Amino acid sequence: MSENGNDVPQDVQEFAARLFNYARTGDMQLVEYVDQGVNVNLTNQDGNTFVMLASYSGQPELVKALIERGAEVNQPNGRGQTPLGGVIFKKEDAIIDLLLEAGADPHAGHPSGVEAAQMFGREDLLEKFNK
Repeated sequence: MSENGNDVPQDVQEFAARLFNYARTGDMQLVEYVDQGVNVNLTNQDGNTFVMLASYSGQPELVKALIERGAEVNQPNGRGQTPLGGVIFKKEDAIIDLLLEAGADPHAGHPSGVEAAQMFGREDLLEKFNK
């Protein structure tokens, strides 16, 4: 991880790694750190935000809390994927609904939510996207 080309101190890297792990595991301590000033849209070395990792890992309670704190639901990672595309692949319907309610664009990212739904035969989602 680097910031403006400068090396990030080891202790900061370890702290950030712990926060991203909280996102993956659904640890609500992450919300406490966000409430204390950690950027809710912080990205890791792969461009994944907390909401991306929590979504992909099937953590609806944490996804909801991050959205309530301003998480950007359309921010793509380093591969151009948005949280919505990832959760369609993982079949996380509760999280799909949370992301859509928060304004997730089914046409954003690569593959987009629409493309992912088509790939995985999710006609129900294609209908939902067109409402």
